Amino acid sequence: MTIHINSQFDSGNIEVIDAHSNPIELAIRHDNQSDFYQWFHFSIAGARDRDELELNITNAGGAAFPEGWQHFQVVASYDREEWFRVPTRYENSCLIFNHAPEHDLVWYSYFTPYSWERHQDLIGWAQTSDICTLTTLGDSLDGRPLSLLTIGDDTPQKRKIWLTARQHPGETMAEFAIEGLLQKLLDPSDACGRKLLEDAVFFIIPNMNPDGSVRGHLRTNAAGINLNREWLNATMERSPEVLLTQQKMHETGVDLFIDCHGDEAIPYVFLVDNQGIPAYSPRLAKLEAGFKQQLLISNPDYQTEYGYDTDLPGQANLTLASASVGETYDCLSLTLEMPFIDNFNLPDEMEGWSAQRSSDMGAALLPAMLAVIKDLR
Repeated sequence: MTIHINSQFDSGNIEVIDAHSNPIELAIRHDNQSDFYQWFHFSIAGARDRDELELNITNAGGAAFPEGWQHFQVVASYDREEWFRVPTRYENSCLIFNHAPEHDLVWYSYFTPYSWERHQDLIGWAQTSDICTLTTLGDSLDGRPLSLLTIGDDTPQKRKIWLTARQHPGETMAEFAIEGLLQKLLDPSDACGRKLLEDAVFFIIPNMNPDGSVRGHLRTNAAGINLNREWLNATMERSPEVLLTQQKMHETGVDLFIDCHGDEAIPYVFLVDNQGIPAYSPRLAKLEAGFKQQLLISNPDYQTEYGYDTDLPGQANLTLASASVGETYDCLSLTLEMPFIDNFNLPDEMEGWSAQRSSDMGAALLPAMLAVIKDLR
């Protein structure tokens, strides 16, 4: 049977070099108008009768984060619901993986995809809650809506908690984290969510980069712009997603901000704080410490030993969302980073870091917020 390789679908990304060679030769397509690439997502039909497929992504060595291929295993699925890891190796700047499909059609991806349809299902479900309002802040460059969920009563005394995800569209674990947080926050029987909403109102953008998500980009929007480097100079021509978000933040104010991401190379869950912003103070340091301490208890996947180097005082990059918001509003502002590979503290040989673990991490943010909510102002 002839195999058929396809990526003409939501978040699809692959180029076929030679479907008849052994191994099959493939390449990842660049983000539009950008040098970034690493995300891939494609299907193969007609491979069930083969003893084993061997696939070679020939341009892996030139990807945005080639160190991220170390210890990496491709995810695969037969039904696009359950995803599992397949044996993968990185050799001679190529990513090679082997798999003997059990069914005629199989999907492969860099990480579990979070489709545009699932995104719309998420915001549609959320808006049916009596305590949630859906607002469209504006349109992306490709004309997709930038959706904001407001949860709770926006009264002056309430703390303003902001969360964003998928500035980098290939980091799908970020929206899975938001999904997990929403499931807990909107559960009327959840004590933590109910208690938080006594003192806070939430502003949540589950997908900051809808165009990059649908186009199959790793890191940029439709114009090839890295949104998480636009927070000092966003424009409607280059980065409307950031500018629209900043305008709404200016309207509401911010007391706590968490920007959700995935890290290609570091096999741990960690938070990036803002010790390098000019506004950093003992008050912010105390808030960070309290938040981190509770998150260690809330979810053992989180740890504090591994992460990025700390910025020197006054040396933070204010083009990044977390640093910009922390400086602008003198607030607790953090970046949550989750792995593409696995959490080496608690490895899972079958699934590695997964959509479910990302969702659980998102839910675990709420008890950490509760630990500091009274001290945010």
